[in-house]
Amino acid sequence: MKKILFSAIVLTALVACKDFETADSSQDINYSKLPQEFPFSTLATINGVAVINGGFGSGAAAHPTRKGEFYVITDRGPNTDYLNGKKFLTPSFTPTIMHFKINAEGNIEVIKYIKLKNPSGQPITGLPNPAGMGSTGEIAYDANGNLLGTDNYGLDSESVVAAADGTFWVSDEYGPHIVHYTAEGVEMERISPIGVNTGTRKLPAVLAKRRANRGMEGLCITPDGRTLVGTMQSMMYVPSKSLATNKTLTRIVTFDIVTGQTKQFLYQQDGGASDSVCDITALSNTEFLVIERDGNFGSQGGIKKVYRINISGASDVNGSDLSAVDGMKINGKALEQCTWAEISAAGIQAVSKTLAVDLVAKIGYEHDKFEGIVYLGNNKLAVFNDDDFGIVDDGNGNPKAKILPKTGKVDKGTMYVVDIK
Repeated sequence: MKKILFSAIVLTALVACKDFETADSSQDINYSKLPQEFPFSTLATINGVAVINGGFGSGAAAHPTRKGEFYVITDRGPNTDYLNGKKFLTPSFTPTIMHFKINAEGNIEVIKYIKLKNPSGQPITGLPNPAGMGSTGEIAYDANGNLLGTDNYGLDSESVVAAADGTFWVSDEYGPHIVHYTAEGVEMERISPIGVNTGTRKLPAVLAKRRANRGMEGLCITPDGRTLVGTMQSMMYVPSKSLATNKTLTRIVTFDIVTGQTKQFLYQQDGGASDSVCDITALSNTEFLVIERDGNFGSQGGIKKVYRINISGASDVNGSDLSAVDGMKINGKALEQCTWAEISAAGIQAVSKTLAVDLVAKIGYEHDKFEGIVYLGNNKLAVFNDDDFGIVDDGNGNPKAKILPKTGKVDKGTMYVVDIK
């Protein structure tokens, strides 16, 4: 049985490699009508403010075999800051994958929505996980400030991978988890740091020290279909919030789908702890494009850049003990406590990076949450934004319309295609 399963996985990987090559072209798809907004309706109206059924763009992936078809995913749902947690404005919201295509007329056409489900096939929510299951310590409230519960299988989903066998891999910001779903969105396996995993395979224990709402923001698969590559959004609190001092250090994690082996690499951000490394898309098995952004609107000085990175010359910083909660150390200090000079002196090399495109300079990109990318081939990149369901926090935990300052319109998920270096 094990031999058959291994053969099936290897076959999937080989098919994925072939499919990637097939999909690695954009010349016969009509992208001339882009940028274009996704279709929306109203999810709810709270205090007179419309919450749209948006959020699609937290992460994105291409269909592995059909050019011009894509998947975009929501996060945990519309929320605002409140006390020591979040108000979940629609608590029953289910994180959802949207499958769409660019049709013959060049328009976005939704094919279907795939709601994520627990192993029993019941829709999950975006509510926090309980202690021991991936909790970040955030407390959930409803729109009126009443306490809500937790969800063992809840997900703050951030990125999606569409595998060649029709299944999906999704990364999140709670555990952080990497969850494997069927084509219908039913959970098959949840891979998490030691101590919070609900499956048999695990991520390094140090990843559990991600900051709340800054877990595994990006995820992609290598063209050979073998390895998942995830990006942590920002500096983690290793060994603790007060002692983590290298604010430009974050981590890239790889997971071998066949063996379960992991590796970690260091990534040096241009910005600091408040900035984000978001989605990632593969150029080859070792080269990738990654997002770096801040939280400002593009028209108000926001940073929205894509970097080309290479992990082939970078050092694996997994260390010999994956159960070590503070990970690898240098002279008794966690990596997040070390300066880049100390890291270099220890012989550790971060991933290399060069600028591929500055979206603000290139196209006057206006959105604040630039969070999804897909490489289309021929130096073209599909770009997506997270619209926050059309709302933002009014400063008191209540929603108000999220308005783009340049146009004066409500922010909505939009697909762009841009040329890169």
